Amino acid sequence: MKSDAAFSAAPLKGLGGPLRSSEPARAPPAPAVHLLEEAADLLVVHLDFHGALQTCERAWQSLASPAPAEEPGGASLEVKCSLCVVGIQALAEMDRWREVLSWVLRHYQVPEKLPPKVLELCILLYSKMQEPGAILDVVNAWLQDPDNQGLPEYGALAGLHLQRVLLPLGRLSEAEKLVVGSAAFGEEQRLDALRAIHTARQQQKQGESSCQEAQKLSQEGSFSKKFLSLLMLLRRLWDSALSHFLSLSFKKSLLAALILCLFVVRFDPASPSSLPFLYQLAQLFHRIWKATIARLHQLPLRD
Repeated sequence: MKSDAAFSAAPLKGLGGPLRSSEPARAPPAPAVHLLEEAADLLVVHLDFHGALQTCERAWQSLASPAPAEEPGGASLEVKCSLCVVGIQALAEMDRWREVLSWVLRHYQVPEKLPPKVLELCILLYSKMQEPGAILDVVNAWLQDPDNQGLPEYGALAGLHLQRVLLPLGRLSEAEKLVVGSAAFGEEQRLDALRAIHTARQQQKQGESSCQEAQKLSQEGSFSKKFLSLLMLLRRLWDSALSHFLSLSFKKSLLAALILCLFVVRFDPASPSSLPFLYQLAQLFHRIWKATIARLHQLPLRD
């Protein structure tokens, strides 16, 4: 907020006119007016934001005391509004913008009594900080108050509430109800607002469709990952079995191959004609086996 020069200058537009100490006053200035001028100087000239906020608090305390008979009520309301403007700016510059709404309501008690300028600054501040939901209930209460609906600023605040709060929050039904049911919008303004709501609704549907497609792709990706994991597991098992088989000695492997060949020759009747080499090999092993058995029978037996 300290680097936002445009926002810093905007709230101080209401501090000109009779609030400047260099201009002659038509009536003796009240203590609150002096404190308001001091707070504005601390904020703009000295950049003492904490001091400006403390001075606004002292001014509010002076306004809480019984007002002099010569002080008009309208002047007091204008001073209160200007004090709020300075206080909002000081809190924003100190990066304490989240305290703005509670600080303002502490002095005005109810949202319906907020001055239009103060409410406008709150909407701009919270929408700029991307937290329009914090101001939603306050603005709704202010717009629904019958006393505020006759103010000349009502239409501008309703449009600002539509653009900066309802549409960013996706409250499209509330926005449509506000546009159709309020006399604050002219015919052309109402058509523009309805177009904006229609566009926001289309974007919302597209976003929901994209979200569903992303979820579907995520599910498919999860299945693919599980399938790949299964394939990797099978591959590791195959590699393990193959490495174990290859780790056997050459003799054992050869013996296993010969035994397999003997089984094939033994149990396959067509093998003698189709596999002559294996048949001859089997005959050779059979002769060796008979010779070995015969030699064992010829050995003399000893007691």
